[in-house]
Amino acid sequence: MDESALTGVRVLDLTDERGIYGAKLLADLGADVVRPEPPGGDPLRLRGPSTTDGGTSLWHAFFASSRRFVTIDLDDPADQSRLQRLVECADVVLTCDGAFATDTLDVASARTLQPALVHVAVSSFGDAGPWRDLLAPDLVAGALGGAVATTGMPETTPLKTFGELNFMVAGAYAAIAALGALHHARTTGEGQRVAVPVHECIASCLEQVLMLNWYGERMGRGRVLPRQGGTHWSMAFTVMPAQGGAIMTTPLPDFDAQLAWLVEDDAHQDLLDEQYSRPENLPLLIARTMQVMREWVADQDPEALFFAAQARHSPYGWVLPIERVADNVQLAARDWWVPYTIGDRAVQGPGAPYRFSATPWQRHDAQSVDPDSLLAELGWEKPR
Repeated sequence: MDESALTGVRVLDLTDERGIYGAKLLADLGADVVRPEPPGGDPLRLRGPSTTDGGTSLWHAFFASSRRFVTIDLDDPADQSRLQRLVECADVVLTCDGAFATDTLDVASARTLQPALVHVAVSSFGDAGPWRDLLAPDLVAGALGGAVATTGMPETTPLKTFGELNFMVAGAYAAIAALGALHHARTTGEGQRVAVPVHECIASCLEQVLMLNWYGERMGRGRVLPRQGGTHWSMAFTVMPAQGGAIMTTPLPDFDAQLAWLVEDDAHQDLLDEQYSRPENLPLLIARTMQVMREWVADQDPEALFFAAQARHSPYGWVLPIERVADNVQLAARDWWVPYTIGDRAVQGPGAPYRFSATPWQRHDAQSVDPDSLLAELGWEKPR
């Protein structure tokens, strides 16, 4: 196989749910990622969903793939020494505060031995501030970061995002941080410690929340986004019910083209009224357009409407229930699904979230490695 983007990069993975996706991204880029686990096994092996017999965690099979596992007994001085040698021989160390073995590591001394070492430290709230010692599961992290507060309608309770999306965001940021710091280390010889607070990762993704905080009063909307059934401040992107399904619709980027389509279908109602053409009435135009489109969409087949919109260069999104994603023709056409070994059988699972033209993406099943021969077998016997 051709070399992947991170071939030869050595990564020590000591993350929990908050950062494990970052380790996976680096592993799938070709990095040599080792994940220590206690004698009883990685606690994340118990995370659901699992196979029907409850024997294998599907969650773990995905998030912990493409790396090697080594059992480390923290009560054994010899294993403590092996763990410290792994730190000293790594290019990148990924940690989550409170995760397995993180309290045992001496990263500071490892950085003294290897000045180019990159340490990416993921935590719930960072190294400073009144919440620095607190923890937050995904739902709490999403609520405090602002993601949960923007979902749903005023009369409903906040909605939890699907899966652990907030932690996946933090994991992606951890991988980006690792790549940026690694590039700096390779360029200058200087490693660094990079703090990645989940709380700040979530807040930085919420464009509309920050925009309203900074400019909401100028827009006459206030500084806080009301719960309105859509997260974009304009409300020009909305999931609407259709016949037998749902579809995300928008009149953007071309209001005139959307209006022309509605006129063709004799569904424009009063949108040709002169009042909607006045610049000061743009919010009124958006609100009325979305109301008219909601009535128009209600009687249509979402799949047919999606392809009709694509033909008109309108960025509609056909909303598929989770059980239908496996049948998505676009993913199938790009050979996106890849085999995962679950127990004694292979199942299809998620493929690459990107494609490089010169360096291939790779994924392989996790492997267990004998700790007595780990350093020599992996070529980690000498610090860099």
